[in-house]
Amino acid sequence: MLNREIISVIIPSLNPGDAVVRALDLMADFHVSQLPVVAEDRLMGMVSEEDLLNQEDENLAISALEAGFSHITVHANAHFMEAVQRVNEFSLSLVPVVDKEDIYLGSVTATDLLKQLGRTTGANSPGGIIVLEMDKVDFSFSEISKLVETNDAQITQLNTYSDLDTGNFFITIKVNKFEIADIIATFQRYDYHVKYYFGEELFQNELRDNYDHLMNYLSI
Repeated sequence: MLNREIISVIIPSLNPGDAVVRALDLMADFHVSQLPVVAEDRLMGMVSEEDLLNQEDENLAISALEAGFSHITVHANAHFMEAVQRVNEFSLSLVPVVDKEDIYLGSVTATDLLKQLGRTTGANSPGGIIVLEMDKVDFSFSEISKLVETNDAQITQLNTYSDLDTGNFFITIKVNKFEIADIIATFQRYDYHVKYYFGEELFQNELRDNYDHLMNYLSI
């Protein structure tokens, strides 16, 4: 999905001559913290709600604030993950989209990006979620996939994440069924560290854990 395909049709832009009070009213109406300022189809930048609230004169033209405009943009034909990155990095409620000639085409909202991210990652599809923790060098997609498939399930989404502070490496797996007790047991049998899991087998998994603890106690 490209940025130009998820441009919001309702988010307005501001003219340089618009007053501070109008900009604040539009931000409140559309539940955003920034708005693009456009002159003759060219993006001058984005003005923030914070900068507007700091002005004593609510009738001041927003062009007077141009020095403080943000110039963060994404290109129309780039993948939408570029917009996700910008929104996360700069804590934006929207990001302007421009073409190769820097003509303003519209804005992509953080809400629409979250919806698209949910569709792309399979978050909207039914199934259980398993989070594994391991050393990065031990990660093998083929082995993880094989272990899941031995339990008559398939991986519908797999994402990896490295915690820069701790060095821990996490694999989040979405599978196409909720009954995941057998998958959890398989991972544990192959010495995988299951950090979290979410499915319909929580109660049965707790029973299995209690049973394992009991057997370990009796073996002492």
